[in-house]
Amino acid sequence: MKKTGFYLVAIATVIIGLLVGTLNSVPVQLDLLWIQFELPLGLAVLLGFAAGLLIGLLMLYLGRVVPLQVKLRKARARLARSDSQDLNPQDD
Repeated sequence: MKKTGFYLVAIATVIIGLLVGTLNSVPVQLDLLWIQFELPLGLAVLLGFAAGLLIGLLMLYLGRVVPLQVKLRKARARLARSDSQDLNPQDD
């Protein structure tokens, strides 16, 4: 079931990309201060969407996943220390 859903989303994405690319074939000039180039409008839109998606995923990873991984690592270390103290009690 998961595989079928993935294939349906992939096919829909390709179809939408082809539609956007073919229906927006007018060339546009992009000026990025140090470099200038000309692209079809559909490609510029799709590249902007892809760049936004990648930047959003990177921000999510750096803002949520990495801090949770650090917190988990500290909790595991604390648990390992408490387990080792429980196994080897030291009498004073």
